[in-house]
Amino acid sequence: MTVLAEVEAEIAAALKRLQQAGRLPAELALDAAEVEPTKDPRHGDLATNAAMVLAKPARMKPRDIADALVAELAALPGYVKVEVAGPGFVNITLDVKRWQGVIADVRSAGAGYGASNLGKGEKLLIEYVSANPTGPMHVGHGRGAVFGDSLANLLAFAGYNVMREYYVNDAGAQVDVLARSAFLRYREALGQDIGEIPAGLYPGDYLKPVGVALAQEHGDALLKKANDESAWLPIVRAKAIEMMLAMIKEDLAALDIRHEVFFSERSLTEGAKDEIAETIAELRGKGLVFEGRLERPKGHDADDWEDREQTLFRSTDFGDDVDRALMKSDGSYTYFAGDMAYHHNKLSRGYRHLINVFGADHTGYIKRMQATVAALSGGKADLDIKVCQLVRLLRGGEPVKMSKRAGTFVTLREVVDEVGSDPIRFMMLYRKNDAALDFDLAKVVEKSKDNPVFYVQYAHARAYSIFRNAAEAFTGLGPRDRDVTGADTSLLTDEGELDLLRRLALFPRIAEGAARAHEPHRIAFYLSDLASAFHAQWTRGNDSPHLRFIQANDRNLTAVRLALVGACAQVIATGLAILGVHAPIEMR
Repeated sequence: MTVLAEVEAEIAAALKRLQQAGRLPAELALDAAEVEPTKDPRHGDLATNAAMVLAKPARMKPRDIADALVAELAALPGYVKVEVAGPGFVNITLDVKRWQGVIADVRSAGAGYGASNLGKGEKLLIEYVSANPTGPMHVGHGRGAVFGDSLANLLAFAGYNVMREYYVNDAGAQVDVLARSAFLRYREALGQDIGEIPAGLYPGDYLKPVGVALAQEHGDALLKKANDESAWLPIVRAKAIEMMLAMIKEDLAALDIRHEVFFSERSLTEGAKDEIAETIAELRGKGLVFEGRLERPKGHDADDWEDREQTLFRSTDFGDDVDRALMKSDGSYTYFAGDMAYHHNKLSRGYRHLINVFGADHTGYIKRMQATVAALSGGKADLDIKVCQLVRLLRGGEPVKMSKRAGTFVTLREVVDEVGSDPIRFMMLYRKNDAALDFDLAKVVEKSKDNPVFYVQYAHARAYSIFRNAAEAFTGLGPRDRDVTGADTSLLTDEGELDLLRRLALFPRIAEGAARAHEPHRIAFYLSDLASAFHAQWTRGNDSPHLRFIQANDRNLTAVRLALVGACAQVIATGLAILGVHAPIEMR
């Protein structure tokens, strides 16, 4: 149990004793109290809001509850100072021995330090990226990819049985446009002059290999069917989608991102059964699908609006703004109907925890999709939709020009090839997902403390440099040496050392909170703070030699400080692994 968890348990026990003594109502629920580090160390190590949150349901003054709680805690071992602050907060200063014990906690848990059983092994499906297979991925796709993958890592760390899925939009008009674009490249591969790519088709050079592959596979057989689109389009479409998906998977792999499942949209209707029809029928049986009319949306041109009776889903019953159409006027399904069936499929596979990662242009789908899952699951499943805002690509503060390869945008792979996977992954997470992001190609590779990814990785590499230097000063002294693993942590008394210990003790709370909120950026922020404190302590040793991690004339003190260094390195490595970023042992 971590220090914060121990203190929470001790506070809960103290409140229970107050109930038993009749000083708090016996029926009062005690699970609302929280313990957090104080913002100002002069106010102690930790603070609890127990008295504040219990006052109203207990019908008591916060101060009266706080005074009683202080008396209970002050009598316990390990509490140096407990006092009431403000209207009823309780500030706590712990015996340093409790912080010194964090090193043993980190060492015994290793890479599992900070992991929790929050998910209790329950199945969770996270769908992310899901870019249309019509071309290479751009930087905006990359942000959703990194966010989704790191969130999947974080939730697995928190005890969920996580499935990573990519929804392949291989049905509809866009892939037909892809096929027509690829057919032009096929003609080009056969030696025809295709001129400029017509407006409305995909102009990028990335389709040239598709044309070459089609020419090699079919010769001029498809060309002979050029006037009969129905004859060649399915063949070209299938090949183009296959090659686009292969390219997308390679782009994702360059960021160390791999999905377990690539789910085909087309499979919903081209398999043995029509899953969209089945989903609509099931909802109709629940009285949630009906024939009706929709009002013309505000601002919509009346001349373009078709007022007709249509098949609708009662999404307003579940908090949506309007009911949603399921069939087009030509009798085909709407895009939303396919999304409904896809989520019905997820539920049929036994998933009750669902997360979708959307781009900034899909915020309008949030309410309707949450309504869908609520309706299909009878409220037994939860769907969280995280939106990743736009990325502005810069170089030295100036916008980056378009890509020749893609024709309209800079590809993600071009950025990976230029700056590497680690800067992309870390910096994509160094800002909350729903805030716009400026990604500067020049700044993310700077070797300075102003570059967070460098500074965090450098902290890990610096720790290993300290290990190497210690082994030269003291034969055999390393992170696994008995003198280090059994070091007397009571020797860690400097305020900088204690600050590092408090930060290490906080990691399990940070990791669990990030998992609960589905916010992996909290890990990036924490690592930045921990790395900064670690570098600061190293710098203090330059100014005050007695604070250096390696004390040439004192093996025992060096050993315990190495234990602290090792604990910092372990937590940094664990946090970076959640983010999908490497923890180097050397920086060049």
